[in-house]
Amino acid sequence: MKLCHVTIQTANFAEEIDFYTKYARLAIQRDMRPMGRNMVFLANKNGDTEIELIERPDAADLDALRADLVEAGLEPTDYVSPMPQVRFFFVKDPAGLNVQFM
Repeated sequence: MKLCHVTIQTANFAEEIDFYTKYARLAIQRDMRPMGRNMVFLANKNGDTEIELIERPDAADLDALRADLVEAGLEPTDYVSPMPQVRFFFVKDPAGLNVQFM
């Protein structure tokens, strides 16, 4: 089995691209912007596991995401806040694995 890509939905699309290209030294392998979608795939080289960045203006709204999961019947956990500036919750994916959203 090969991990093809990890998806990050972000309200800070341009800043995320800058970060991953400048500091992680990843290159854009596939760019969907010419097709009208704010989505890029970055990796060290073609064929490597990629980071897929998708622009989602409301991605920073953790409360809205949690509400969507509740509405879908997915039963996310209560918020966990080990420090005042950190807040997250878990929800099980279709395979029953815990996924953390923060």
